[in-house]
Amino acid sequence: MTVSEIDVAPPELVCPAGTPAALRAAVEAGADAVYCGLRNATNARNFPGLNFTPDELREAVAFGHSRNVRVFLAVNTFPPAGHFDLWREAIDVAHDVGIDAVVLADIGVADYAAGTYPELRRHLSVQAGAASPEAIRYFCDAYAIRRVVLPRLLTVAEIRLLCSAIPCEAEVFVFGNIGMMAEGRCSLTSYATGTSTNMDGICSPACDVRFDPIEGNTTAARIGPFLIDRLPSDERTGYPTICKGRYFRADDDRPYYAFEEPRTLNLTGLLAELIAAGATAFKIEGRQRSRAYVRSVVAAFRAAINSGAVGRSPDLGDVAESGRETLGAFGGKQWR
Repeated sequence: MTVSEIDVAPPELVCPAGTPAALRAAVEAGADAVYCGLRNATNARNFPGLNFTPDELREAVAFGHSRNVRVFLAVNTFPPAGHFDLWREAIDVAHDVGIDAVVLADIGVADYAAGTYPELRRHLSVQAGAASPEAIRYFCDAYAIRRVVLPRLLTVAEIRLLCSAIPCEAEVFVFGNIGMMAEGRCSLTSYATGTSTNMDGICSPACDVRFDPIEGNTTAARIGPFLIDRLPSDERTGYPTICKGRYFRADDDRPYYAFEEPRTLNLTGLLAELIAAGATAFKIEGRQRSRAYVRSVVAAFRAAINSGAVGRSPDLGDVAESGRETLGAFGGKQWR
């Protein structure tokens, strides 16, 4: 089966935009929609040097619309008690600049968006961790959610069952970071650094990452006070996170990945199956990645969708984490 053999509309290609320059690169490479965040804790990629001011976001919307590309705003972290104003302001900004959809995780934020701006299209972020028809239907009924971004731990068969039982569109990750934690519920980085992925929007903040030379040609990778890997000088590696660390057992001198190896999810070969299962949008991860990454990955998926090809693009291995790719749960990986 190929993409061209399926008698449905082609999926929307939803692409990352960590900066205004990356947004332009995504649009020019063939994105149907781009997603971005504001420069604060309201989005899950709150790294220094990334994201948009309200004025930049307004310009991005105008540029996207001039090319018939939709612009989504990720407001997908969880407000701590007493700090809701920042998330409320993010929704206000989204409405004011003409965002095409807000991508939400917290039920309080969803309630504010639905109650204040009922005409503002609402998507459910993967950070919400909604992986059952019952959970997704609740968000649709309570907050008029139009689309759900599905967790990366689901298989094609599970996606098919979900899509047949929910009253909204389904967006599926097809390329990028693969994590085995239930999205929106990871506390590892909070334990190590005091900074929360889910509330501050930062996993493994750069200020807490260190690479220290040790014996021989080896480098120690640390997050805060914790040693998470020992890297030979000639080994290519991705950005260090605890869940992709390589550790030693007390009774074994061979290192092992306690959770998952640093690899990039690539589902180029499963596009047709995902469309047949009911996916209406394909999502590329990588708002923290370079313009070159955005341009090459978006162009590869645009070409695959347009041509009906399902083969793996030879160019994507160059931008994959550690130069390696995986099918994750789609290839039989068992995390659960």
